[in-house]
Amino acid sequence: MFQQRTLKTTVRAVGVGLHSGERVTLVLKPAPIDSGIVFHRADMPDSAPFRVGPSLVNDTRLSSTLIKDGVRVGTIEHLMSAFAGFGVDNVVVEVDAPEMPIMDGSAAPFIYLLQSAGVVDQAAPKRFVRVKKPVEVVEGDKWVKLEPHDGYKVSLKIDFQHPAFKKSAQTITLDFANTNYVSEIARARTFGFIQEVEMLRTNGLARGGSMDSVVVIDEYRVLNDGGLRFEDEFVRHKVLDAIGDLYILGHPLIAAFSGYKSGHAMNNKLLRALLDDPDSYEFVSFERDEDVPSSFHALPPAGI
Repeated sequence: MFQQRTLKTTVRAVGVGLHSGERVTLVLKPAPIDSGIVFHRADMPDSAPFRVGPSLVNDTRLSSTLIKDGVRVGTIEHLMSAFAGFGVDNVVVEVDAPEMPIMDGSAAPFIYLLQSAGVVDQAAPKRFVRVKKPVEVVEGDKWVKLEPHDGYKVSLKIDFQHPAFKKSAQTITLDFANTNYVSEIARARTFGFIQEVEMLRTNGLARGGSMDSVVVIDEYRVLNDGGLRFEDEFVRHKVLDAIGDLYILGHPLIAAFSGYKSGHAMNNKLLRALLDDPDSYEFVSFERDEDVPSSFHALPPAGI
């Protein structure tokens, strides 16, 4: 049986919120079978914990933000991406601020937390969402799509007319049957243009951003010491974001995802379109490990 997963132990981290600039304490806790990924604002003791889901994403300005009954938890996509990359099904996420800590702008620090806590299999089958027919969202020249695929594959193209963005490094296709999420995706950092910073801060965004947490680009080049971690780090980070946004579904997808100029808003609209058409998907579990698509055998082993 291909099993659900949670954490072995509780683990903590402290950082700064990218948009709020506030100090944030993050606590990840083990959770029971079938509880899903649950968020709780520890600084709001009267607020109820809630399970992640696409309908709760009600702000997508430069991040994916959950809002339920006035309780806000923002910038969840990097943490959700790490959960997807590690195959974590059940976990309680406690945070004492309105958003996740940005850390270094990638999912790598969250992967380190998961490695530190360890993951364990649970005595229940993992539930997948298998896409049965294509679902697409189009807005102008932008589009995102889910299609049937016996595994998990991501194809993205970005289109920035800027000297720092090499044309050959703006398109990527990754099949997770032969792609290691931890080494090839998790370290890709978020990025932004220096000329946009003042506008963002005027609108209450990016107050916690710095070159320690964002790849900063001026009119010509990357300003960070050391440059990029990958030649195509920009589009790899878009893959990281998409994996996290799609995992807000609460279950791993058996599908091929593709997009052009995609972002948090369109990724969420795609999930909602999928759920709005019951004929487009089904829930599946696997009693025999050998029946599981090879993409998911590449997850880090439980017991670490």
